[in-house]
Amino acid sequence: MSKYTREDIMRLAQEEDVRYIRLQFTDLMGVIKNVEIPLSQLPKALDNKMMFDGSSIEGFVRIEESDMYLVPDLDTWVVFPWGNEHGKIARLICDIFNPDGTPFEGDPRYILKRALKEAEEMGFSAFNVGPEPEFFLFKLDEKGEPTLDLNDQGGYFDFAPLDSGENCRRDIVLTLEKMGYEVEASHHEVAPGQHEIDFKYANALQAADQILTFKLVVKTIAQKHGLHATFMPKPLYGVAGSGMHANQSLFRGNQNAFYDETDEMGLSQTAKHYLAGILNHARGFTAITNPLVNSYKRLVPGYEAPCYVAWSAKNRSPLIRIPASRGMGTRIEVRSPDPATNPYLALAVMLKAGLDGIKNKVEVPPAIDRNIYVMNEQEREENGISNLPATLKEAIECLKSDPVICEALGEHALLHFIEAKEIEWDMFRTRVHAWEREQYMTTY
Repeated sequence: MSKYTREDIMRLAQEEDVRYIRLQFTDLMGVIKNVEIPLSQLPKALDNKMMFDGSSIEGFVRIEESDMYLVPDLDTWVVFPWGNEHGKIARLICDIFNPDGTPFEGDPRYILKRALKEAEEMGFSAFNVGPEPEFFLFKLDEKGEPTLDLNDQGGYFDFAPLDSGENCRRDIVLTLEKMGYEVEASHHEVAPGQHEIDFKYANALQAADQILTFKLVVKTIAQKHGLHATFMPKPLYGVAGSGMHANQSLFRGNQNAFYDETDEMGLSQTAKHYLAGILNHARGFTAITNPLVNSYKRLVPGYEAPCYVAWSAKNRSPLIRIPASRGMGTRIEVRSPDPATNPYLALAVMLKAGLDGIKNKVEVPPAIDRNIYVMNEQEREENGISNLPATLKEAIECLKSDPVICEALGEHALLHFIEAKEIEWDMFRTRVHAWEREQYMTTY
């Protein structure tokens, strides 16, 4: 049931003195795209008659089939708390449709909706997600270009004067709250210049929309403070990278399907099968949740990021942690995704992996409550702990060989995603990097 009607949107636009509307969607890589229209064109947009050229969008369609329609989701109406001298700007997130009126198979939002429909058919009324995106703030130079100079020397949970990003972070939180976000926590992260803002869990589609809006707000407000915000997973060597832990749970009606008070851990069979499904397909979905060459510089031992496929309720080194909260708050936290991921695709593949575990009643392996980082390879093997892919290339091969994750993406998105990532890997592989010159130029 939509919270807004077409008439509501027209009225709100007038009341709020909105002059421009951004029709937003994302390409396959999760980059936000906008078609900005003046207020006079809003009725046409609300009648689903706005077209755009799909051939110019990464991973969409070829030139000979380029016309596509933007269909706004009225529930995503929001007025940005900043405007320009010509008036306020609002946005609507759109679904992409083909000219024949069918949903476009390669639209990331549609891919998530398809996975949610499967969950619904299995009796689940909601897939709730609480994301924890991290980011770095760097100073800008006099030309407005990002530098590698951090804006502070703070550490985990530090506050001013060590954390000069605090004012910027506060502004981000206030802006998000004006836009209807319920921010649960905001703090300095482990590395200097690194920050985390957590917002209240929401249904997966809303959570994915919120993640994208969040990135836009963070970058916009940072710039107003003379800073550059980046969601690159590992911008600096020798410090922790940025993750986006995803807390997730399934509901039946208003009951958390992951909770069982009779179980010693408080976890239902559904939760355990879901968890087992995530473990089973973790290597297969890593190319999606960690989509950059740079993502694999974060997934290394020693910096709090997971690199082993295991779970625990106590320790933070495995891929999956079970936070202590029980009852309505029972959830599993998947710790590998990073904020460069396309959130629609990331949530779709994790959900599909978990549902596969439920469907096939996959048994969960024993929890690993020891610190995996101090185990040697033989100990890990004896405990059935495999590694996450170590490179984007390895992750792509794991994706190709996982039929469940391939099916989650659908043929169109899968082909275009793999093609783009193989090009990215090849560009990286063939480039000569500064490290190589430092190591070899004078020695050989």
